[in-house]
Amino acid sequence: MNALFNILKGFPRYLWSGWGAIASIFLFIAVWDVGHQVYGDLILPAPKATFIAAWEMLQTENVWQDVKITLHRAVIGFFLSVSLGSVLGLLAGLFVTASIMSRPLITILMGMPPIAWIVLAMIWFGMSDETVIFTVVVASFPIVFVGALQGTRTLEGDLKDMSDSFKAPLWMKFIDVYFPHIFSYLFPAWIAALGMSWKIVVMAELLSTSDGIGAVLAVARSHLDTTSALALVSILVGSLLLIEYLLMEPVKREVEQWRN
Repeated sequence: MNALFNILKGFPRYLWSGWGAIASIFLFIAVWDVGHQVYGDLILPAPKATFIAAWEMLQTENVWQDVKITLHRAVIGFFLSVSLGSVLGLLAGLFVTASIMSRPLITILMGMPPIAWIVLAMIWFGMSDETVIFTVVVASFPIVFVGALQGTRTLEGDLKDMSDSFKAPLWMKFIDVYFPHIFSYLFPAWIAALGMSWKIVVMAELLSTSDGIGAVLAVARSHLDTTSALALVSILVGSLLLIEYLLMEPVKREVEQWRN
């Protein structure tokens, strides 16, 4: 409860510190507008036209339904990959043999193109939610696993010896010594897995389902409607930014402050 209170208390300060991120977004939009002026509407529609199209889409119930379906699939796949990757990575990091044996398997998983997993999942699960969620999990899991593994394997022996010499309780060792160090490796892996989940879910939907943002993107592609395609991408990226900066980043800042 204290950690949650500190997060809420420091939230205004966190928002104020986000002006740098906002400035970078505006810079990106400015470069986007320059690209529009060079290449024209068919290749790269203007940011204003794209955002207007996105706003109009959000006024329709069908788009909201597709957004909810995509977010549902992405969130389920993300949490499954985070849960499995964190637990198995921590366990593998505790044992040298497990760490060595897991390396070639993780290399295979990370080297496998997502499109190949989508094709296999379509054969195994058909045109269903399971295809999309499975692809998200299998593509994001190795990222989280490696982060958890590295965090566990790099624990400093001096810190362990110090906590043992003071005969600290096990829960105190975990909270004050082990967790902050492991979290510094885990959290970037979670952020990377979050971005991967959003990218993979759209790709899988585009190829294997008839609903969701990916399916709507497939329709826009068939009509050569670049404005609608970019508007859908903007909606998806906007939801990702909201989740990362309004939910996950404040938690990260609180944990890092607590660790220091």
